[in-house]
Amino acid sequence: MKPLHALAMPTLGVALLCLPLAAGAQETDPDTGLVKAEGWETVRNNCTACHSAKLVTQNSGSRNHWQYLIRWMQDTQGLWEFQAETEATILDYLAEHYGPKEGARRPPLPRTLMPDNPYPTVADSG
Repeated sequence: MKPLHALAMPTLGVALLCLPLAAGAQETDPDTGLVKAEGWETVRNNCTACHSAKLVTQNSGSRNHWQYLIRWMQDTQGLWEFQAETEATILDYLAEHYGPKEGARRPPLPRTLMPDNPYPTVADSG
């Protein structure tokens, strides 16, 4: 006869496997790390054609920030122009799942706490 704790282990393992999904964790694509939600495949198909998905998953920003990055890539990196619906899908997805992070950076130091600038400035040369 097996000890009681040996019988409980398979049940506990199944419960632990379900815990992240039950706790509201979002499923991610194992290949890219992108959150599997509406629009993720459009992001994968368009963004990872040129760079790793890590450039998406390690960053965050507002919808305007992501749009700025798309325009920068189009202007300087050869990214193609998207159809309006495709771009909206990409921006919706990025803004929702990789939007600004609360508390990710410390606030800037007040000017009074900054050290003196040891370099000449435009005001000094006039």
